[in-house]
Amino acid sequence: MLYILFGEDDFSLTKSLGEIKQGLGDQSLLMANTSVLDGQQVTLDQLRAVVETVPFLAEKRLAIVQGLLGRFEPTTKPRRRKKATSPAEKEAEYKSFADCLTTIPEGTVLVLVDGKIKSGNPLLKQLLPHAEVRSFPTLKGDKLLQWIKREVAEQGASISPEAVDLLAKLVGGNLWVMTNEITKLALFTSGRRIEVEDIKAVVSSAQETSVFAMVDAILDFKAGVAEQLLEELLQRGASAAYLLVMLSRQVRLVVRASALRRQRRADVEIQDRLGLTSEFVLRKTLDQAQRYPLERLREVYDKLLEADLSIKTGKYDGGLALNLLIAELCQQRRVAR
Repeated sequence: MLYILFGEDDFSLTKSLGEIKQGLGDQSLLMANTSVLDGQQVTLDQLRAVVETVPFLAEKRLAIVQGLLGRFEPTTKPRRRKKATSPAEKEAEYKSFADCLTTIPEGTVLVLVDGKIKSGNPLLKQLLPHAEVRSFPTLKGDKLLQWIKREVAEQGASISPEAVDLLAKLVGGNLWVMTNEITKLALFTSGRRIEVEDIKAVVSSAQETSVFAMVDAILDFKAGVAEQLLEELLQRGASAAYLLVMLSRQVRLVVRASALRRQRRADVEIQDRLGLTSEFVLRKTLDQAQRYPLERLREVYDKLLEADLSIKTGKYDGGLALNLLIAELCQQRRVAR
């Protein structure tokens, strides 16, 4: 049996792989009959030797090959390989692998695991008629909302529609993070329905929203607003050191996004380069990159580094250092006037 699991949603992919394993009987015996191969490096002979090995004291043998489809992506450069191959050699190579993968013995279950794969992938096209294919794209929109509702129910909790919308907006399609946040919310609410205020109090990304607003206020010279947001975050339990890290991180992301925008990079590429999984965080970052001049961003970043140093050297405590930082950064425009 041949399975192909691919996509950016590695949470659902991992869960699907686990279901395949569970369906193969005694898990202790399965462990002794499981091989995991690096698809970027494996040779045809190595793959053939693994899939043709007879199961030991079990009905099935499991072979998992990670990254083999990606090896033949049309625009993917060879990774960790000694030399590039010509198009003719590449074609011969993927066809040889396809022949091997479509003639595996009855006692072997083979699973190809990969990330985002294009529909034109030549090996995938060869294997489609012979495999059970499961695709796991990043969940968005209504599909993400439905997934959140199911996960909340599975954890024995309930949630309001408004809270579902806010949770999706703040966390995005990273289901590893989402599951962790839902677990925290279920424990926090202890049997009652999860509401918007619970998310603001518990979910890590909710603090990021206030950090975005505080960055905006600082960059716009709005001392009063920035000081109020700082006080609210400190009262919610956020440490000064954490807030300083978050502020520095956000300003750094905005500077990088600004540079990438000047290079006319697409939003998808910017999101990938910045390592952002939340559409909400991406949109806020791009908005700030468009609205604020690079000189102001660099000024704020330099002052954040100075505040960090003053805390670490014991010159000021965290809260005082942040308040002084806000006052200094927001005072400069008034002085300039």
